[in-house]
Amino acid sequence: MKTVLASPLAPKAVGPYCQAVNLNGTVFVSGQLPVNPAEGKMPEGIEAQTRQSLTNLSNILKEAGMNLTDVVKTTVLLNDIKDFAPMNAVYAEVFESAAKEAGVAPAYPARVCYQVAALPMGALVEIDCIAGK
Repeated sequence: MKTVLASPLAPKAVGPYCQAVNLNGTVFVSGQLPVNPAEGKMPEGIEAQTRQSLTNLSNILKEAGMNLTDVVKTTVLLNDIKDFAPMNAVYAEVFESAAKEAGVAPAYPARVCYQVAALPMGALVEIDCIAGK
C-alpha cells in the first residue's frame, strides 16, 4: 500500500511532488533543501545547511515512525564539491547522534554525492533518502 507522508516540521513541497511516500514499509523521502519551515529561509553556510536538510529528513521520517537509523540510502547534491569535507563532517555527526539517541551502533547508509550545476533557491546542499524497517 502506498501512503503519502507530510510533516509540518519540514518545508512544504514547492512543486508537483510530495515530501515522502511510504510503500509497504519503505519510505522514499524527496530531496530536502535546507529551508527552515518555521521561517521559510535557509541558514548560511554548508554546515548549517547540511544540518537543516538532515533535520527536515528526520522530521519527515518521524511521520512514518522512523528515524535516521532506518535510512538505507541517501543522495547528497552539492552546489560545490569543495564543500564535501564540511558537509561530510556534519553528516557523520548527525547520523552518529541519531544512533546514540536510538541506543544503537552507528551504521551509515549507502550514499552517493554529486556536484550539480545549481540547486533551487541558491541552496548549497539538497539531500534525499530511502528508509525502511
